[in-house]
Amino acid sequence: MANNKFLPIKGRFYLIYHDDASNMVLEDRTKRGLEVRERNHDDKYGVLADKGMIHDIDGVGHKVGIRWFFPESKYQITDVVKFADEMEQRYKEIQEITCPDDTSQ
Repeated sequence: MANNKFLPIKGRFYLIYHDDASNMVLEDRTKRGLEVRERNHDDKYGVLADKGMIHDIDGVGHKVGIRWFFPESKYQITDVVKFADEMEQRYKEIQEITCPDDTSQ
């Protein structure tokens, strides 16, 4: 567990920490209050993930990832941070589109 000294890592939209089963957990902080409906394989990262359900304006439900469990035996902390940084960038782009910083006035 040489990676312990680097965790937890907190971003604006994510948190990376260890669980009790030798996994590094990447948690989407925007989904923290969401009820976990299932835990299964996530195709994007190739690991187990907790997933919940959000509903759009039309009432259609969409499964979304809440947290992903990266086994320390297969992943380095740099891999998980790379995924987290991609998530962070995606949320920043959404935030800029939906809530632009109006500093021009």
